[in-house]
Amino acid sequence: MNRAKLRLSVLNDVSKERDRQNRKWGPQRHDYKTWLTILVEEVGEVAQAMQSEMGWGKPTDANNLYEELIHVAAVSVAIAEQIKELEN
Repeated sequence: MNRAKLRLSVLNDVSKERDRQNRKWGPQRHDYKTWLTILVEEVGEVAQAMQSEMGWGKPTDANNLYEELIHVAAVSVAIAEQIKELEN
């Protein structure tokens, strides 16, 4: 797959995750401290997935690195959406 198609595939997965998040929790608007807590929790799951793939760490549900990275990106997009929304 060429790089442009690869990027579009990943961005499509991020968009699907944003849609899933909105279906699950509805549109979320938080202060930055709360957003940071959510984002860091997701980054922690990325770290767990990386450790899991290398045979390190404790057993965890966070064992799909790609999926966890998509979650981090989607939460980042949610924060960016809120910022853009407040600009308008």
